[in-house]
Amino acid sequence: MAMAAPVKVVLGSIAFGIFWVLAVFPAVPFLPIGRTAGSLLGAMLMVIFRVIPPEEAYDAIDLPILGLLFGTMVVSVFLEKADMFKYLGKMLSWKSRGGKDLLVRICLVSAVSSALFTNDTCCVVLTEFILKLARQNNLPPQPFLLALASSSNIGSAATPIGNPQNLVIAVQSGISFEKFLAGLFPAVLLGGLLNAAILLCYFWKLLAVDKDEEVASAVGEVVAEDDMTLHRFSPATMSHVASLNSQEFGSSIEAFARSPSLFGEFAHISSVRSRANSIDIDVQTASNVGIESMRASAASRDAAEGAGLAQREEGTSSRRVSRTYSSQRCVSRGGEASLQASDSKESSMEMWKSRMWKACVYLVTIGMLISLLMGLNMSWTAITAALVLVVLDFKDACPCLEKVSYSLLIFFCGMFITVDGFNKTGIPSALWEFVEPYARLDSASGITLLSLVILVLSNIASNVPTVLLLGGRIAASAALISPAEEMRAWLILAWVSTVAGNLSLLGSAANLIVCEQARRVQYFAYNLSFLGHLRFGVPSTLLVTGIGLFLVRSY
Repeated sequence: MAMAAPVKVVLGSIAFGIFWVLAVFPAVPFLPIGRTAGSLLGAMLMVIFRVIPPEEAYDAIDLPILGLLFGTMVVSVFLEKADMFKYLGKMLSWKSRGGKDLLVRICLVSAVSSALFTNDTCCVVLTEFILKLARQNNLPPQPFLLALASSSNIGSAATPIGNPQNLVIAVQSGISFEKFLAGLFPAVLLGGLLNAAILLCYFWKLLAVDKDEEVASAVGEVVAEDDMTLHRFSPATMSHVASLNSQEFGSSIEAFARSPSLFGEFAHISSVRSRANSIDIDVQTASNVGIESMRASAASRDAAEGAGLAQREEGTSSRRVSRTYSSQRCVSRGGEASLQASDSKESSMEMWKSRMWKACVYLVTIGMLISLLMGLNMSWTAITAALVLVVLDFKDACPCLEKVSYSLLIFFCGMFITVDGFNKTGIPSALWEFVEPYARLDSASGITLLSLVILVLSNIASNVPTVLLLGGRIAASAALISPAEEMRAWLILAWVSTVAGNLSLLGSAANLIVCEQARRVQYFAYNLSFLGHLRFGVPSTLLVTGIGLFLVRSY
């Protein structure tokens, strides 16, 4: 591609420079508008400066990548609701031996999951969880965020579905899934181990075991002191003894209030007792006066018989009331038992529904993974899985959809337009045409130079445009040597363009996702700076890329 007009080249470089500065330093003093607004500003300047026409600007937006990112975000929301992160946390923290052990586990989990779910998905799902895990263990978040971003980039190089540029390479080259995996797996394995070793060496003092033990002991002392405060003796705890009788009396009143028939029984008892007491009084009075007549005797016998009758009626009424009260207690206990049984049935039903729903979420996610492994369209597969989960949830989807980072999607839209406009200036093509004669695969110097070109362009113009720009040219140059070298050239392009994402914060979308997700997490947000990433990214990228080049093979 020839260089564009000088005015177009200058204006396009200015627009790209503004985008690059705002993406690297989102809070610059002269224009603190952030990365998302900075990407939109760069895209708008490309259109205003006529570097790219408005129609081509819309075409520059890569909808499959946006669809894949949106679908995986929604799936990750439902996986969070299904407690997958809790189980993952138990797996990562199970018998953990400190920060170093946790760092290695994060490297392993992120590398494997990125190869299966793409690196963007891995970073979307795990960023917030790793921040929580670091905070719970009183560890600095920077080593673990760098481990997540770098290991997910390295692991995604193993499969054609690991990242978007690998998908482009697999489609254009026609390399099968098995050959792609076999050609890059040794490099990914050794590169991942080397990256983990570099992280351990770089943050060895920060993740010192002695420091972790001091922090843990301090936290344990604080917790122990809180527990002692909670269980400390209080005079108010003795009031339950004095209030016991009043509580029983209140419960008795409530029992009578619930059973009005008991009042009638006790009223009958009271009347019988009053009659018996009045007859006793009459008998005593008659005996004191000394009346010795048959009428008085008969009255006395009648009174005695009436008293006996009253006593028998009192006993009968007492037994009746006792049976009635016992039956009322049985009914009350039966009602409570039935309520408890119904509550237990409802709780077991809710637990069964929750388990079934979680199983459906996991099955849909596994189905999405299998579909991706079968080579189906990545973006539509992710969107389909997201919509299936929305339907299975059978609730208003607004709360789940509100958790999607739409600002990140807008950022990618602006970045696609800005990068495409920069490519139209002809600067990336001119760079390749200059180095192409010296970047042949039949010599070590040619492979080194080719890797450096891919490394630089992947960090300046992004890895996907670099693959689209250089893929056909590199393959055509390698095909002049042999078909095996052509396949090896595609695999080298996949390896270097993917690992190049670890060089800087702008090297890959995964880095930006980790940075943005970590910065937006509430209550424990963390800002991963450009220089902080660069200090680790430069040595790690150069060493991992160099060693992996010797292990890339064509089959």
